[in-house]
Amino acid sequence: MNAHIAKQADAAGAEPPLTTEPGRGGARRWLALIVVCLSVLLSVVNATLVNVALPTLGRELGASTTAMQWIVDAYTLVFAGLLLTGGGLGDRFGRKTTLQIGLVLFAVFSAFAASAATTGQLIAAQAATGVAAALIYPATLALLSTIFTERKERAAAIGIWAAVSGVGTALGPIAGGLLLKHYPWHSLFLVNLPIIAVAFVGGLVLLPNSRAERVGRFDVVGALLSIAGVGVLVHTVIEGPAHGWLSGPTIGGFAGATALFVLFAWWELRIANPLLEVAIFRDRRVTAACVAIMMAFLGLLGFVFLITQYFQVIRGYDTLKAGLATLPFAVVMGVLAPVGMALTVRIGARIVVTLGMLLLTAGFLLTAVQGAYADYWGPVVGAMVLMAAGLAWGTAPATDSIMNALSANRFGAGSAVNDTTREIGAALGIAVIGSVMNQVYADRVERGFTALGVPVDEASRSVVAAFDVAGRLPAEVAGPAMNTARDAFMSSVHAGSLAAAIATATAAVVVAVLMPGRQR
Repeated sequence: MNAHIAKQADAAGAEPPLTTEPGRGGARRWLALIVVCLSVLLSVVNATLVNVALPTLGRELGASTTAMQWIVDAYTLVFAGLLLTGGGLGDRFGRKTTLQIGLVLFAVFSAFAASAATTGQLIAAQAATGVAAALIYPATLALLSTIFTERKERAAAIGIWAAVSGVGTALGPIAGGLLLKHYPWHSLFLVNLPIIAVAFVGGLVLLPNSRAERVGRFDVVGALLSIAGVGVLVHTVIEGPAHGWLSGPTIGGFAGATALFVLFAWWELRIANPLLEVAIFRDRRVTAACVAIMMAFLGLLGFVFLITQYFQVIRGYDTLKAGLATLPFAVVMGVLAPVGMALTVRIGARIVVTLGMLLLTAGFLLTAVQGAYADYWGPVVGAMVLMAAGLAWGTAPATDSIMNALSANRFGAGSAVNDTTREIGAALGIAVIGSVMNQVYADRVERGFTALGVPVDEASRSVVAAFDVAGRLPAEVAGPAMNTARDAFMSSVHAGSLAAAIATATAAVVVAVLMPGRQR
């Protein structure tokens, strides 16, 4: 049905025809999917892989707290800012070409990161790797949408793609902990090289090249405005907790990002060959799907932020054990994403995505009432299963909705919309939920330590610092101080989980109201 409508549109001159290489059918499509998923895995794992190495990098490179933050955030900032441009380049020059160039650059910059001798060099390498990822990630989804043209097969492929995207985020801490247990920190970047080699060679053999045949002049102004707008927004979100959400720099940053987005929309609506067809947001499928993806990844990254601290600080796990403790989340996500897409084909995206957002909400609410030493194989795993099921059923059908709303000539830009929404949600998750946690923790520990007559300045920075302070106190005060710090941290976990639950519940309402029942 979709193919028939697309042919009618092309015949009517609504869109220029798509150019692809012939003869890429049969089982080769599923082998191509493996190649695409390897490329996706590189992009998403790199965003969380380095987190577990920050204490090591702080010791070996002498990185300050700010520098350690930017070792992670430099990648996210550049990656998110360039996604729309990367998708537009794929539409113009070919998605396979863009993907292969991105893989080569990813290898070069990974080697540079592994050889970094200073934090400045490592931050620069991470930023450059973000450029490569912005070429890779939108090309992967666009290629799948051109390789798999039959509705059920495309739904299955997008389900697997979404599963890899979600699982990769959760696998980052596990892989990082495993590597650091046996190898130096340089291995976090060197491990990319053999994966890139397999993906590059496989892509040469198996992937078709697709692009829009008549693309016109490249929208340089639109690209610059999108980079500036997303960059300012993500930077403001990252720095929001440090400056304060009502501070001048934060309010000014949000105002500047809004102005840039308005200018971007105005420019895109007035030119003949826009980087992004802004009018697609009039389609309720696209708007509702973007809200669902943003809130889902806000919750996911917020969960990763709080759960890794919980396992290490409260339960005393090392980095590897803390990473492995999140494995049930990755397994359930990987299994249920294709199931969610099969349900979407049968009953429509609205029901499945709404259910996904509600499952995420239930998982966060369960976390919000857990005690410090809740049974791991009870409430802890139960909450992770609910969240993983919610992410699987919320994001994969939402991605499918976005891609189904677009013509084949705009698959790259459409993929970039999906990916940019995801990255903004991820940045918001770490910043907003982290800010909520820090505020609640600081308030509780300050009251508790003051009542005990213990200095609070150092302890208010983090629960680890509070435990260090408690360990230096006389025995009769050390126990109560330790309990105070632990209770304050758990209160912050509960508050952060509640904030995530509010975000995903809001998305459930938006999807239920706006998203059509069945795909057209």
